[in-house]
Amino acid sequence: MALPIEADTDLPVLDLALGELAALDPRMAEIVELRCFAGLSATEVANLLGVDERTVYRDWAMARAWLRERLQS
Repeated sequence: MALPIEADTDLPVLDLALGELAALDPRMAEIVELRCFAGLSATEVANLLGVDERTVYRDWAMARAWLRERLQS
């Protein structure tokens, strides 16, 4: 199963960025890890974390934007 991240992603930089995100918002970082590395759907993540699916989608979008900005700088 392929990971839903770009093949040329610098994984050490991504790991550092995820650590920074976790310090800012642990749930957002956990959602990224569950979606990207465990391959869970938004519904599965919502059930696992005990939050509404809309919360997962909102946090997922915010986390992706934050990470995109962090990884491009």
